[in-house]
Amino acid sequence: MARNEVRPVIELRPTAGTGCTYATRKNRRNDPARMALRTYDPVARRHVGFREER
Repeated sequence: MARNEVRPVIELRPTAGTGCTYATRKNRRNDPARMALRTYDPVARRHVGFREER
């Protein structure tokens, strides 16, 4: 099955600026805006906001 651009791989970068990244997929038709999550940052050793980078 071929991959298409409806569900691209995106990188989430922390707002704390530590350089750690998370990679995930999202559906562009359902969520056209940038994704933002609050997830654990292993470098900062606490939960911080992660935002989608394009």
